[in-house]
Amino acid sequence: MTTKESRIDRALSLLLRPFARIEPAEALNAVVLTLTVFLLLTAYYLLKTAREPLILLHGGAEVKSYAAAGQALLLLGFVQLYSAVARRVGRMRLLLGVYVFFAANLLVFAALASAGVAVAIPFYLWVGVYNYTSIAQFWGYASDVYTPEQGKRMFSVIGVGSSLGAVAGAHLAKLVVPLGPQALMLGAAILLGVCCGLLIWVNSRLDTPAPVSPQKDSEPLSHESAFSLLMRDKFLILIAVLTLLINWCNSTGEYILDRTLLAAVAGNGQHGDAMTFVGQFKAEYFEWVNVAGVVLQLFAVSRILDKLGVRAALFFLPVIAFAGYTVMLVAPILSLIRLAKAAENSIDYSVQNTARQALYLVATRVEKYVGKIAVDSFFVRFGDVLSAVVVYAGSKLALPTQVFAGINLVLILVWLFVVVLVGREHRRRSEELEKETSHAGAQLSPATT
Repeated sequence: MTTKESRIDRALSLLLRPFARIEPAEALNAVVLTLTVFLLLTAYYLLKTAREPLILLHGGAEVKSYAAAGQALLLLGFVQLYSAVARRVGRMRLLLGVYVFFAANLLVFAALASAGVAVAIPFYLWVGVYNYTSIAQFWGYASDVYTPEQGKRMFSVIGVGSSLGAVAGAHLAKLVVPLGPQALMLGAAILLGVCCGLLIWVNSRLDTPAPVSPQKDSEPLSHESAFSLLMRDKFLILIAVLTLLINWCNSTGEYILDRTLLAAVAGNGQHGDAMTFVGQFKAEYFEWVNVAGVVLQLFAVSRILDKLGVRAALFFLPVIAFAGYTVMLVAPILSLIRLAKAAENSIDYSVQNTARQALYLVATRVEKYVGKIAVDSFFVRFGDVLSAVVVYAGSKLALPTQVFAGINLVLILVWLFVVVLVGREHRRRSEELEKETSHAGAQLSPATT
């Protein structure tokens, strides 16, 4: 490494020091991976902004709601296809191949949208697959190139890119919207291309594979399907159940907020200005969530993971969520519900998300890619589907808001039990990994003396 490069590394390390303990040799890769996930989230918010008017104006709110079930079915097939490809190619070919595939899809959607073809429903379904897969792949790669000790320090910084990308993407989308959905699609395709280049650059700088992932990049990642892997993998099953419960509770909580908001609009007789009232309420709500999430990611996540560890970090969200839904059960007031949901989502997007990604630092390579795609796509969406079933049944029975809050409180108790089980399995794997690393070091030491 040149003197100039060493100075850059030291400068970046000092720049990141207020947020996490990053060594100079680790700093540049950490910054580039942070930039990569920043661009991935920016691209997603461009696509999210493009899909909303398409589905609402050409399908309606009901079609959008029903599309959740369609996405779950589509993801079920996509996960099988993804695992089939993983049985034939190595890590980087899979990673880059999927991103290039998504970019090519966007070019097709942009061309069809420009030609006036009705793409609302197919595009809405496609974005659901893209979102979960693109982010899951990135974090799978990040957990593959870092050791557990490095990951606890690095992931808090890399997660900042995710939080800032959401903010930047939403702001950029507002500027591009007047150019039409095709412009948003093309912008996202370009960003995906840049992400591919950044990942190739990072991979070229890796001296050796991470200790937990000894395979070469060219070796196929898996010899079985994702769901076959899940059926025999206790660690993945527990993470899948945890992921399902998180999204089930969160989606039901969003329904509670929306239901209370619409009741407030009707009760205040603001029908004529309802669009403005709801828009301003949601804008403020999203702003609170995003700002709080960024602050937590910058100043709290690294310290929680470094001092308390991954297992302890998993308890933060369910405890805060339990307090929030208790408030909703006792006092279902719009201002209190908004505050509780803002606290829940900001912790979900920062502490919980980073801790959940860090679980995979002790996973095998096939778990990090093939298993993770199944967990972070199908089981996330299936949690939303279960929430939709609860909402549908509750609406038909005309249940009050407090009942939905009570259902979430029961789910959170189950969630806390699952966190304990995940923690036990994570501890066992961590101890096994430490023994393997110590044994490998003992074998190498005679040759180096």
